[in-house]
Amino acid sequence: MDTAPSALPDSTTSQDTRNRRKVATAAALASAVEWYDYFVFGIAAALVLGDLYFPAGSPSAGVLASFATFAVGFLARPLGGVIAGQLGDKRGRKPMLVLALTLMGVATTGIGLLPTYATIGIAAPVLLVVLRVMQGIAVGAQWGGAMLLATEYAPEGKRGVYGSVVQLGVPIGVVTANSVFLLAGALTSESAFASWGWRVPFLVGLLVLGLAWYIHTRVEETPAFREAERALSEKEKGEKNSPLRTVLRGHLGTVFLAGGSFAVNTATFYILITGVLDYTTRELDMERGAVLTVSLCVSLTQLVLIPAAAALSDRVGRIRIYGFGAAGIALWAVPMFLLIDTGSLLWLAVGTFVASCFLSIMYGPQAALFAELFTPEMRYTGASLGYQIAAVLGGGLAPFVMVLLLEATGTSMSVSGYIIGLAVIALASIKVLANRARSR
Repeated sequence: MDTAPSALPDSTTSQDTRNRRKVATAAALASAVEWYDYFVFGIAAALVLGDLYFPAGSPSAGVLASFATFAVGFLARPLGGVIAGQLGDKRGRKPMLVLALTLMGVATTGIGLLPTYATIGIAAPVLLVVLRVMQGIAVGAQWGGAMLLATEYAPEGKRGVYGSVVQLGVPIGVVTANSVFLLAGALTSESAFASWGWRVPFLVGLLVLGLAWYIHTRVEETPAFREAERALSEKEKGEKNSPLRTVLRGHLGTVFLAGGSFAVNTATFYILITGVLDYTTRELDMERGAVLTVSLCVSLTQLVLIPAAAALSDRVGRIRIYGFGAAGIALWAVPMFLLIDTGSLLWLAVGTFVASCFLSIMYGPQAALFAELFTPEMRYTGASLGYQIAAVLGGGLAPFVMVLLLEATGTSMSVSGYIIGLAVIALASIKVLANRARSR
């Protein structure tokens, strides 16, 4: 599927090649550090935040409260997407990406320095929620900026591959977050980790501010935006040409179809990296470090699978690859939890690895697919809204819903049913998008 022309003609000059590589590298790093900052909260929510910031009630209640705070960040992501999309389509991709990185660095460092409930009482969970909302706004603003920096610089026929470098930020962020938590746990005792060791991964997030400065000073605006900016200036760019208004009036259906197609991916992903971590350590009595190591190793495989799927989509079409991944998630949902329930690290690795393969098959072409659904003057807004709607419907609620389903039913098959339901919605949305593409 290719519903919009490639943003930039292919060039053989070494200067253009170097510039494209520099921009792609900056976009990938921006995505990686942003997702690292975002994921450390999810791991901490599964391991320590319930006891430290929501101490009242049962262990399940504390986990539910921390996962609810985790979900708040997802609810804030569409707001970040709307704000950055509106400004990014009118003022440029780069400024919004720099702003998102800065906001994320400040919020993540703030969480690392935040006193616990035992120190400042009710103010602790309140401030934790505020900082998590800031994280949500930041990551909602970041994805569109990083994705468009990469795809709008892409040469002809390689938009999928260039878009995938931004998608690689997710497994890189997961690997880095898990690695830092493993290191913090290995270098501290259980009591020291609960007291201060868990804060170290958050304080490392301060490094994102250096990357924000680099992008601000060294990376140029995309050619596609400059072209759209010239076109808009001829129409007296202003409120009457609001990208958000244009999307809401003429392309809202496409936004919801994009979100519906991707919710199963985000839900399954966060079930794997946070919900399963809580489930295996709290319900199946598996060792925390071992489970984190499995998650880390599985995420490493995505570094190969994501660009491979994206490259294949450049040759055979986005929708075909994307739909295959969604179907695979649906078919694997039940076997995955049957393997996890054995309590064996080996079968946990097999179950989550196969699921991760199908997630990668979807995630690889997703950036290019969403970019191609919208024209340059509204692309930041439209693509960001579609992505963040999926994040709210899928990722933000998934760990919370998983705990509720397990508590209510006592069986992990209810979680498999939840994944299958989202996969059916995804396949239906993909079918409509495919039909629309053929009709055009």
